[in-house]
This record gives sequence, C-alpha cells and structure tokens, in this order.
Amino acid sequence: MSCVISSPSTDTGKTTLSLLISCWAFSKGIKIQTFKVGPDYLDQQQLSSIGQPICRNLDIFLSGEEWVQESFLKHSLKCEFSLIEGAMGLFDGLGATSYSSTANVAKLLNTPIIFIVNARGQVASLLATVQGFRDFDSELSIAGIIFNNVNSERHKKLIEEVFKNEDLQILGFLPSDSKITLKKANLGLISPLDSVGGIDVEYFAGFAERNLDVLSLSKFLKSPQKKVINSVSFEDFKIDRNKPIAIAEDKIFHFQYPETKEFLSEIGIPLISWSIYNDEEIPNEATSLIIPGGFPEKYADHISNSRKSLNSLREFRKNGFIYAECGGMMILGDYIKDENGNDHKMSGIIPFGSKKSKLSVGYRYIEGVKDNLIIKQNQLIRGHEFHYWEIENNIYEFNLKKEQNQNKFHYPWKIKSWETEYKNEGFFDNKLHASWIHLHFPSSPEVARNFIDATQIGF
Repeated sequence: MSCVISSPSTDTGKTTLSLLISCWAFSKGIKIQTFKVGPDYLDQQQLSSIGQPICRNLDIFLSGEEWVQESFLKHSLKCEFSLIEGAMGLFDGLGATSYSSTANVAKLLNTPIIFIVNARGQVASLLATVQGFRDFDSELSIAGIIFNNVNSERHKKLIEEVFKNEDLQILGFLPSDSKITLKKANLGLISPLDSVGGIDVEYFAGFAERNLDVLSLSKFLKSPQKKVINSVSFEDFKIDRNKPIAIAEDKIFHFQYPETKEFLSEIGIPLISWSIYNDEEIPNEATSLIIPGGFPEKYADHISNSRKSLNSLREFRKNGFIYAECGGMMILGDYIKDENGNDHKMSGIIPFGSKKSKLSVGYRYIEGVKDNLIIKQNQLIRGHEFHYWEIENNIYEFNLKKEQNQNKFHYPWKIKSWETEYKNEGFFDNKLHASWIHLHFPSSPEVARNFIDATQIGF
C-alpha cells in the first residue's frame, strides 16, 4: 500500500514525522524505503542519514509519470515498508496549478494520505481545515491524521471530541520537543553534513513509540509488491572505461540526485570522488568533472584557501570536460562575495562574480539555443532552480552584447518559469557547461545521451 505524508502547508512537520517513522522502523529492524516529492535535496539527505536505504525523489515535472511510477515500485519492492514525504501543501505544484504536486503523485501511485496538521491554538477550526482538504478532490484518500504541537491532555481530548464523528483515523498527537526540531538555514533544513551529531535515532524512535499509533500506522506502510521493467534502456551508450568522471562530493557540494551516480555506474563509466573541502587535486585519471550544487557561499573563504584544488581545477580546464550546476558554477567564476561584502577568490575560469540576491526557486522550461554539450538547438527539456546568489560583473555577457565575445562562451539555452518569458542563461564552450539549472539525467534520455557523448566521445 505505502502512504504519502502530507499537510495543509509547508513547515507543518512532514519531514519530522517521516523521520520519526523511519527511526522507529530502524529500531525494530524493519527496512523502510523513503521517497520525497519534488526536487528537494535537504529533506532527502535527512531521510538518508539514519541507516535506512537512501531516500529517492519523485518528481513528475522533471522525470515524467512513467519514471516516477517505475522508481517508486522498483525501490519499494526491496523493503518491507515505504513512505513518501510530500512537498509544501497537498495541492501545491507548478505555479498556480496542482501539476507535479503531492496530490498529483498520490493519485498517480494510488496511495492513501496521512495528514499532519499543526494544532497549535486550534480545536474546532482543525475540522474545517481537514474537511476542506478531504473534500476538495474525491479521487484522493486522506486515511489518517496526526496532530502536531499538542502539548496537553486537555488539548488532545478536545481534538478527539471534535473529530469523533469523522471517518478519519487519528494516528497520533505530537507534543512540541526541541530534541526533534530540525534546524533550518537559507535553503531549508540544515544538511546532516553540517549538523553536529545528526539525528538521534534512538530518541526519535522512542518519541514515535510514545506519541504515534505505530501499530495502526504500520498497515499504511506496507510496500507494494509489484515488479516493474525499466522502460529506459542504457545498452547502446558508447563507453570508454579509460575516461573516468570525477565528481565533487563533500560537505560543500552535495546537491545531487543519487540516481545520477547509479546511472553512470550502471552504464559502465568509472566514477571518482573529489573533495574541494579537503583541498584535493582532481585525480589524474579523470577526463571529465561534475561539480553539483551545494553551499560554496557558506565555505567561500575555505574554498579560496584551498589552493591545491583551485589550481587543479584551472589545470583540468585546459583539456578536461566540466559540467557545473548552481553552486558548482559559482566556483568557476572570479569570486564569491559573502554576506558581509567580502570577495573570496575562486578559480577565475569564467569571468563573473557572485553575490547575495533574492531567492530564485522553481521549475524551469528549457529550450536549446544552439547545439552544445548538454542540449541541442530547439530541444526542449526541464530543470529547476534553487539559489539565493546571482551573477554580477559578467564580462562575458557584456562582450556578447557588443558582439565581441572574446571569451568564446555562449548561452547553452533559454529558460522560463510558469509565469515568465524565456531568457538566455548559462555558459558553454566546447569543454564546459555551467548554469544555475539542476537537471535529472537518468529520467532524461536525450540529456543523458548528449552528456555521455560529450564526456566519452567529445563535442
């Protein structure tokens, strides 16, 4: 069966509840496969940090319905329990629509919803909220409800009285507790890579045992046992095992879907880890480099002093292929300006700087401007953005406008969100692709093909 953990809005306790259930299952020796709706990295990392199988993203906009179904069934099949943590409010999806929302995923996978609601300062109003969500879409099933921030026996009894005639199973009341409160930063939850001590699995498990009806919850956690056959074939990629790909992965750079590494390994490409945080040189055998997103702004001074890594990156640029997303692109620039206005020198491969700005977040429609390493001219793909920094002093863009593009970079694509017009974005030449955009390679055969051809054959 499995279930979806959802709520009326963001910051209601979905991740905390998902962690409580996962830790309780772990304490009982039960394997549980967790999933996260949407293009989230930080919630996914939290759910991957407690000794259970790594959490998987389910994103209809990025990956399509078929891939989401296949991934859910394939990975659920390996575990006794599974659950899906929703995103934002139940019906919040692309722009003003419910497309790619938690509700969209729940209907696609035919899974019941366990609703968590913040009960602070409410009793009778809770019923209006729950009834509104339950009756909004008859194709959905809100099968159980859990109330958060219930800090007295009286509050609990009053809520039970209000819901006594409803065909909804109350599965728990969670009191406030600083020991299960997850710390936050600019982009959401603090990464477990930056947390001291991480999740206290034993405490979370005990908290769940005391405050949730785990026996009743268990029936909603049973994994579906339907086998699937992957629709995407990777058999015809031309792979040169003498051309390994290095991947930046440490506490600075970790915004990467686990399926990306799995996909590259599955088709036979050797992968090598590279850590800028540890001031490592790029391994000599690597012929291509992936720098995913992360928090270079937080570690800007540390990166600036990682001279061995930066020199290695400049040297690698001469012959190697570089693919960089978001934070990965920022270290290819001249500098990162921190929140105090101090400039920290980066690799200087692309002539721009980065500074703090307003949040840019959301799904993006992408159209290729001209053939390049990732996308062909007029090809249409999808991605997402999630950052607070922006480019400044972009000499490349200035030269393009003057038709004096001495740096020989070009725009790989133009992008738009749900409510905006297309605009040019990113950098590419014959050995480099850098952009604010995050992509999901394994579910995008065209992108995967272009990327692998570029890294294994050459552009």
